[in-house]
Amino acid sequence: MSGVTSTAEEPTRIVGIDVATQPKSVGLALCAWANGTLRVEEVCAETTWEAIDRRIGEWLAETTLLAVDAPLGWPLPLAETLHGHRAGEPLAGLANALFRRKTDDVVAAALGKRPLDVGADRIARTAHAALALLVRLREAHRLTLPLAWTPGGMEETSAIEVYPAGTLASRGLPSSGYKGSGEQAVAVRRRILEGLRGFEAGADATAAMTSSDHLLDAALCGLAGADFLEQRVIEPDDLERAQREGWIWVSSPGDG
Repeated sequence: MSGVTSTAEEPTRIVGIDVATQPKSVGLALCAWANGTLRVEEVCAETTWEAIDRRIGEWLAETTLLAVDAPLGWPLPLAETLHGHRAGEPLAGLANALFRRKTDDVVAAALGKRPLDVGADRIARTAHAALALLVRLREAHRLTLPLAWTPGGMEETSAIEVYPAGTLASRGLPSSGYKGSGEQAVAVRRRILEGLRGFEAGADATAAMTSSDHLLDAALCGLAGADFLEQRVIEPDDLERAQREGWIWVSSPGDG
């Protein structure tokens, strides 16, 4: 392990970001990871992108890992096919090969939970919003803010792509049915929070995560970030392709 590591005196700061196309639906979580435990220090939502940028900026006072719930790249075959495409011509290749990234297939095979196809679903707008957010943070705080590719540490404030539902599935916890404001969804969120291990939160943060799936997802992003720092994640076997398409950092079943 190199770069930033966690000790009792110096926990590693993780910011979980549940990205959405509308700022009011973005969830934010400030977490600290130390000695195998993730502590959720604060969860919040803002109503404007300006307020979101400002809040995250306040949390970047030290080297931080940003764990982002949104695709950060597009399928390589789609990019190559669209480069020379003209209207009315067919797209070469099968739809699944064009619209799904390799990381999506790896997650589906490992966890039985398939991320949305960034090349075909509305999730592409969320990806656009996430990438725009990273650009604004880089410019406002004069950060390089690279994507991290080496589990176990980081040399500077960096970002990774995560998938809260996959993080839940890796732990054998409900990965569906917890979205929304209905009583049943609230009950599932409560069950998730009770079932998480190596995860701590105060009463206020717990109440907020129980009432909002966006805030729970933001905290789960932080937990996925802890998995990355603990090197308990599935790594790409083709790093060059992953760096083009993006990679979801998630644990194997039973490792979370």
